[in-house]
Amino acid sequence: MSKVRIGIIGLGNMGSVHATNLLAGKIPRLELTAVADADPAKYARAPGVRAFATVDEMVASGLIDALLIATPHYDHTTLGIKALQAGLHVMVEKPISVHKADALRLIAAYTNKKQVFAAMFNQRTDHYYLKIRQMIRDGELGEIRRVNWIITNWFRTEHYYSSGSWRATWAGEGGGVLLNQCPHNLDLFQWMLGMPQRVRANCGWGKYHAIEVEDDVTAYLEYPNGATGVFITSTGEAPGTNRLEITGERGRLVYEDDKISFTRNEIPMTEFSRTVPEAFARPKSENVEVTAKNHGGQHNEILENFTNAILDGTPLISPAVEGIHSVELANAMLLSAWTGETIELPLDAQRYEKLLKEKIAGSKSKEKKTAAVGGGDFAKSFGR
Repeated sequence: MSKVRIGIIGLGNMGSVHATNLLAGKIPRLELTAVADADPAKYARAPGVRAFATVDEMVASGLIDALLIATPHYDHTTLGIKALQAGLHVMVEKPISVHKADALRLIAAYTNKKQVFAAMFNQRTDHYYLKIRQMIRDGELGEIRRVNWIITNWFRTEHYYSSGSWRATWAGEGGGVLLNQCPHNLDLFQWMLGMPQRVRANCGWGKYHAIEVEDDVTAYLEYPNGATGVFITSTGEAPGTNRLEITGERGRLVYEDDKISFTRNEIPMTEFSRTVPEAFARPKSENVEVTAKNHGGQHNEILENFTNAILDGTPLISPAVEGIHSVELANAMLLSAWTGETIELPLDAQRYEKLLKEKIAGSKSKEKKTAAVGGGDFAKSFGR
């Protein structure tokens, strides 16, 4: 096989972006040969491409080797399982599932390791985050003591939430900012720092918008080594902030406004504290220049890597099986806010699923009128 024939299920905002990039030839050796969407009007977003009403018809056509799933969240699990069982390579948009139990079901369907199963965590291509992760893994920060991430530049209007009847409902989306905007940040959080041991969170349910799900979150995390973290996010704050601060034994790293600042201690904090016979002394430090090239290839780089994995066996940047971690973090924060409890990880997937179903059953939200929105380039909005 010299090229991969891919189909897209779901021609909404992101599905349309992917279709446009594929038709423009931006991903070498990856050809868009079919699309599927329940709304025939959306076929125009992929002109000249064979269109189907259902994924079953598309799979049966024999026109595709791989499927890109860009539908509302709950469908990621069912469509992913169906595609994997059909022998297709699969790329699923974030999050891989709404909740951990569904993520486990999806991952369990991935039994043939000859198939390539990836997730659209495009921020893993960002050279700033790659640099920070490498610094942590190389021990340049020493043992991590504390991490704070304020990521509140996800501002959304009421019009945004009315752009789809599935948006911002427990039944349609399964959550708010944690399930829609922040899977990227939660994925990066665990990709760089690992999973915490416990989570405590407070959520504002429709604090800034006429929605039933969370649009404001403050979470506290504890790690096995005693390190702590705070994760703050919102879709109701403007201009908003994106500031990541990590403190380790060897110094402090701050990433903000496309700049990484690293202040390195001459002597690690604990060693200095135990050996220096002065009450108010502190380690000498120096500012170290840290540079990164750019924000990477984002969505197109993930798709190119997916193609190379299929054709050449190249390791995946974002294996879908790793997508369960961001789902679990989001679920833990919501469960903590629902119950007022500190949630120990691993999360009880069955308990969360049961409570989510209760939220859906008790929902008072009415079917929303869907605003007319085009299939424009939302990539910048969803990327960072």
